[in-house]
Amino acid sequence: MTARKLQPFGTTIFSEMTRLAIEHGAVNLAQGFPDFEGPAELREWAVEALRGGDNQYARSQGHPELVRAVAGHQSRHHGLDYEPMTEVGVYSGATEGIAAALLGLLDPGDEVILFEPYYDSYPACLALAGALPRFLTLRFPDFTIDFDELERLVGPRTRAILVNSPHNPTGKVLEGEEQEALARFARAHDLIVIADEVYEHLWYEGHRHRPIAALEGMRERTLTISSAGKTWSYTGWKIGWATGPRALVAGAQAAHQFLTFATATPLQRAVARALDEIGDDFYRELRADYDARRRRLASGLEKVGFRLAPCAGTYFITADFSALDEGDDRDFALRLIREAGVAAIPPSVFYTRDPEAGRKLLRFAFCKRDQTIDAALDRLERHFS
Repeated sequence: MTARKLQPFGTTIFSEMTRLAIEHGAVNLAQGFPDFEGPAELREWAVEALRGGDNQYARSQGHPELVRAVAGHQSRHHGLDYEPMTEVGVYSGATEGIAAALLGLLDPGDEVILFEPYYDSYPACLALAGALPRFLTLRFPDFTIDFDELERLVGPRTRAILVNSPHNPTGKVLEGEEQEALARFARAHDLIVIADEVYEHLWYEGHRHRPIAALEGMRERTLTISSAGKTWSYTGWKIGWATGPRALVAGAQAAHQFLTFATATPLQRAVARALDEIGDDFYRELRADYDARRRRLASGLEKVGFRLAPCAGTYFITADFSALDEGDDRDFALRLIREAGVAAIPPSVFYTRDPEAGRKLLRFAFCKRDQTIDAALDRLERHFS
């Protein structure tokens, strides 16, 4: 008896591929969660908060310690200053933050521009809000924005644009003139920008993430969403946050208070300490470790016969399998699980306007231990040899 507005979305591809990986004993490079633990001190800080009695509702918009820590992080790392109690909001993961933003800022019939391939919650959350997506297709291998086509998407009901950088699933980092042009576009059309920047600390090879809110004239129209899960490798904690001007944060909070109301108090306190107390060496080592994993997986996939998109950020590689198989991405992904024992994501489900753009691609996650990556590559080499 699922509501009609959610019937088109079904079960997420992440749940489906992980279930199949378990059933077939496949190495899971599909779902983007680390198979290793994050810094041990975070666990100890969470235990300390639990045992210290921090087990009741936190302030709905975020525990004071965490909102202050998030504001400090944005200032130190990005040069963006926010008032902690009014310009920061805390959510049960970035996914809830995105849902709260769309529900709290949009009216039925408003239009929002999405880039495809997109993270799969975006269209579903728009459907919940009664808003309408307008899609711009980014194409393998560079996934660059066609600004002429982007201009044609704007209409009288266009209210916002949802930007994900570093970008899941492609690994693209929006930077330089392309990012500046997108900022000019948003200003010219007076659009709200909802910026999903959960991979903000994962960028490689001379690339660097810069929040779109840091560009001229963008702070006052941008709600930036991030989380602890990707940076600290505790995806199950589901601690997310948003920073932005008071009116945008208030809009998201108006929905959040009726969704989860408040996020887990002891985990908020642990993440606050992480943001405050763990220094820059951690972020450098994080990138170096992920860069080594990225290179390890990329080299093995190319050896097998995949053609890779440049991976400038995130912990995903998008690969074209045209030289290996004549089928589409879903059929190929299912065969890899059953016959090769390796799970990846078929990304055509992240397209609406032009699914054919993703039919010959797969997304592989490298947020895994070296032995996990090596086991997957060994299975792929044996399967295709």
